[in-house]
Amino acid sequence: MATGLENLWIYKLAEDLEVKIHEVTKAFPKDEFYRSVDQLRRSSSSVSNNIAEHYHKTTTKEKLRFLGIAKSELEETKRGILKSARKKFLTEVIAIEISDQYTVLIKGITSYMRFLELNSIGK
Repeated sequence: MATGLENLWIYKLAEDLEVKIHEVTKAFPKDEFYRSVDQLRRSSSSVSNNIAEHYHKTTTKEKLRFLGIAKSELEETKRGILKSARKKFLTEVIAIEISDQYTVLIKGITSYMRFLELNSIGK
């Protein structure tokens, strides 16, 4: 049975998207490996890693800082995927599908951050 971080849907979605990015970038041109591929894989990995890192921080301020970093990396990944479609590294349909999932994730992280802020008032 999953406990803790595994029950946080934003973490699960971030991890699923990281795997998705890894899969779609396998088909990118070989000369893009140290450019687009590497950057997309690192930024998508950073989203789930920062959500995971926030989980064991003790103060709300620390938690929010790591979630803020996750949101920044998320936006970088989302924009990189959309640019990759413009460069014809993947189809526009796939890019929009992934982008839409990142939009859901950013809304989820933002809502979760609000929840943390509201529940830390007076503590």
